[in-house]
Amino acid sequence: MTEQDPTAAPAWPTGYFIGERAPDLPASLIDAFREIPVAVAGDCLGRSVGALGLHAYHGDAPLSGQAVTVKIRPGDNLMVHKAMMDAHAGDVIVIEGGGDLSQAVIGGLIRTSAIAKRLGGFVIDGALRDVAEWREGGMPAYARGHTHRGPTKDGPGQINVPVSIAGLVVNPGDLVLGDLDGVLAVPAQRAESLLQDARRHLDREARIRKHNEEGTADPERFNALLRQKGLPV
Repeated sequence: MTEQDPTAAPAWPTGYFIGERAPDLPASLIDAFREIPVAVAGDCLGRSVGALGLHAYHGDAPLSGQAVTVKIRPGDNLMVHKAMMDAHAGDVIVIEGGGDLSQAVIGGLIRTSAIAKRLGGFVIDGALRDVAEWREGGMPAYARGHTHRGPTKDGPGQINVPVSIAGLVVNPGDLVLGDLDGVLAVPAQRAESLLQDARRHLDREARIRKHNEEGTADPERFNALLRQKGLPV
């Protein structure tokens, strides 16, 4: 019998894979983004990024945490449980479920475990169930929809791989942000500079809002744009 090399990478069964955890971002940076609206972060990223069609099921508490990504067979949550077992406090479990709404992949029992472990939340391109429990708050959850029908636990699935969530690509370790407007992901290496950009954007919006409230907005702001398009204003 051939002796196995103990340093060799594991031979994963077909359809299964668990990648390495991404480096941690500073907790202070993750916490600071709870004060940044998703719309503002999205504006600073070009206004055309973010998931489409996901709904908040937990109320209005903001979401900010690093992604532990999971790619599953639609309607199956075996690898979701494994991802939760390996996740750290504050992590967001991001699940590519193919947009399937025929079976929920998380529910009230998973919510209870996630609260006990102090996870950051869930983002699912798929369905959840036990809506009344999620509405109690305490654990952010965004999903495409909900159903009473429960999941299988047969696999396969992959953890810490790039996933596609409702039109949004999320990589392991990305900073995931969510509020009532929607969900987006920020590449880890972009998070620090984005925070500064977002704070400047908020300052600019505050000045514009003040002028709007006082009725002193400068019409030239839009007239100049219209003239560029050929309108004689």
